[in-house]
Amino acid sequence: MITVHLRYEIDPDKLDVFTEYGRAWIRLVAKHGGTHHGYFMPSEGDSDEAFALFTFPSLAAYEIYRTASKTDPECVEAFELARRTQCIRRYERRFLSPVFSADAD
Repeated sequence: MITVHLRYEIDPDKLDVFTEYGRAWIRLVAKHGGTHHGYFMPSEGDSDEAFALFTFPSLAAYEIYRTASKTDPECVEAFELARRTQCIRRYERRFLSPVFSADAD
């Protein structure tokens, strides 16, 4: 299992558009076999930083999703929304191995 952690630097004046973008990707990650754990939007502190977490069964499954997202019309539309509105200034992606249980495997 692999979890992707995204840190976004966003335009705080375009929070509504970024929220729309995030809601689209929650559904699209699920459509392509992943589990989205949500977008975490600015509240207290920095107003231009947001985070997202989603999990795929394996790195190979994530790569299949990444490839498919380049041609899936709904994914392309979401990418285009971010590009057109420039609600995202930059992002960083990290790959993590989750621990979901107190039990040793």
